[in-house]
Amino acid sequence: MTHLTDHQRQHIIELLEQGEDLPYDYKHLLFPPERKEYELVYAGKEREEDILAETMAVPFQPIKTFGNGDSSAGSGQGGWRNMLIFGDNLQAMKTLLKWKEAGRLVNPDGSRGVKLIYIDPPFATKKDFRGKNEEIAYQDKVVGARFVEFLRKRLVVLRELLSWDGSIYIHLDSRKSHYLKIVLDELLPTWDFAEIVWVCGLMGAGQFYPKAHETIFCYKPQDGYFVPPPRLGYSTRITGALRRDENGWYYERGRESSGGNSFLKTYICDDPTLSKEEAIARANEQRPQPAWSVWIGKRELAKTFNDFPVGTYAYTKAEKVGYPTQKPEALLQRIIQASSARGDIVLDAFAGSGTTLAVAEKLGRRWIGIDCGKLAIYTIQKRMLNLREQIGNKGRPLTPRPFTLYHAGLYDFSTLKRLPWEEWRRFGLLLFQCRDEPHIVGGVQLDGYRGADDVLVFNHLLEGGVVLDYGFIDDLHNQIGGKVGSRFFIIAPAASVAFLEDYIDKGRTRYYILRIPYSIINELHSRDFEAITQPVDESQVNETVEAVGFDFIRLPEVACDYLVKPRPGEMINEAVIHIKTFKSKAMVKRATQRSNWETLSMVMVDYDYDGEVFALDAVFYAADIEKNGWEVRLPLESLGERVMIIYMDIYGNEYREIKTAGDFRPVKTNAEEAANA
Repeated sequence: MTHLTDHQRQHIIELLEQGEDLPYDYKHLLFPPERKEYELVYAGKEREEDILAETMAVPFQPIKTFGNGDSSAGSGQGGWRNMLIFGDNLQAMKTLLKWKEAGRLVNPDGSRGVKLIYIDPPFATKKDFRGKNEEIAYQDKVVGARFVEFLRKRLVVLRELLSWDGSIYIHLDSRKSHYLKIVLDELLPTWDFAEIVWVCGLMGAGQFYPKAHETIFCYKPQDGYFVPPPRLGYSTRITGALRRDENGWYYERGRESSGGNSFLKTYICDDPTLSKEEAIARANEQRPQPAWSVWIGKRELAKTFNDFPVGTYAYTKAEKVGYPTQKPEALLQRIIQASSARGDIVLDAFAGSGTTLAVAEKLGRRWIGIDCGKLAIYTIQKRMLNLREQIGNKGRPLTPRPFTLYHAGLYDFSTLKRLPWEEWRRFGLLLFQCRDEPHIVGGVQLDGYRGADDVLVFNHLLEGGVVLDYGFIDDLHNQIGGKVGSRFFIIAPAASVAFLEDYIDKGRTRYYILRIPYSIINELHSRDFEAITQPVDESQVNETVEAVGFDFIRLPEVACDYLVKPRPGEMINEAVIHIKTFKSKAMVKRATQRSNWETLSMVMVDYDYDGEVFALDAVFYAADIEKNGWEVRLPLESLGERVMIIYMDIYGNEYREIKTAGDFRPVKTNAEEAANA
């Protein structure tokens, strides 16, 4: 919350006069400190007020609910469903902000909003410009400023989503953390701040000072919720090397400078009468150390887990999901336990591999995850349905509490058409940013307002098959003409509209037709519709992408041959999908004019589809498919009774097919064809 209405201001003054002790943030809003103009300046920086006012709040379309556990367990909020949202996180968070204002996001302690936010946004590493050195430097500044503003806009909305005592963690690295620290100080000037250095392993060995850590900025209100994390014990590398002398228990480290013949003794316990186990227990209780340590070093962790190569980010083999930049569950465990209680709402707006959501589930928190990538959504979906109880994904299987997958910005119109009238009416109003305020003008029942203008939702479900034609506009104008302003909006299914124009002029009033499905009428918005885009290779998975407006699912045109062919240079047969045709049908500028294969993003495969839930087993990016002659090769031995294949365009539209092993036909060799001839 960044501002107060007159009513809220008067109410706080009355509470203060009555001697009530209010949270710090409320006092700060009532008596803000003098604001001085010290800030980070760059091209394209928007006012906070404009960001909050102009961001579209796209409605959520529920797609599928997973899990059959107790939805209220640990939350104190019966009927809650955890949320996995596919869409641009800025638009989705604007809708969640409306949910907060309506009292739909409430923690067990009664506070409205999200108690904990953790985000791990992309680090803005891509260079898309090449030239002379000064040109590269200039373009990096342009790209950098765009990234900072991309993230700043989201931080503005995230701040509003927090409960009054909620905390936010922003995971960054050295490329942009310094700029974002300034931005965060502008947005959260009075909050407590902590910089957490996460030693995640040496990356880029042999390069100029390789990266060895990442940074997590934590901000919380001065009266915010916080429970210091428990201390971590000494590593097995140290406890295994302990020795005892008359002064206590110690380990040796580092050669002293006196000739190098002896080692420096480090005592962890000064009581030699204790057993080794007793000495370790006492030392762990008293050990001074950084509270945020997660692990000691990559080499030790690899040894601990049977020499499994844990990779850059040190997650264990049991929790690996094959997603770029996956973070370990142990890291999120410490964050979630420190800044939330059971039943609190945890939000990750760049959900990625789903580590935040998985750990929140295991720790009894409620969660909301948002991501604009279909790969992330399917990765999380499978991960949440295959959880194990312990951190690190060990122990017994864990049945998750129910969670619902929503689309925000890319909608299934065939599902919308089946909604009852009241739900259809409400969705239409939300879709076009209209207020749901029924009223009557000239004897006509209207449904709400778009800004100050009247809105009518056309009832296409009335008996007799009423059509929105020129006659309907004439009759409407005869009743309300002169009683409404210069603009009037009618929301209607495209199939029910009998003309092609986006608006009809009658007298001094222009009647706009807002069609469903439809993307956007440019005259009504400052920016054209922009779709979120899906990656064509793994390096693009974590790029910054955002959408403006919304669109509707349109199936791509796909034609394939399903074959059995020898693996190149070997005698082993493989199942091969040869993609002959792939063309997007999305209503995005120039999408349908692109050549064959140009709009393919990826092919995802579930080798053993159970008929209910797509469980992602393999992903093949368009860049790799192209290198293989537009072929996708699958191991024959992995194919189950049914195989689900998803072909996805760069706008997130999917074409699905279910195949059996028998649908892949063997390719005859030249000798076999000659014999048959």
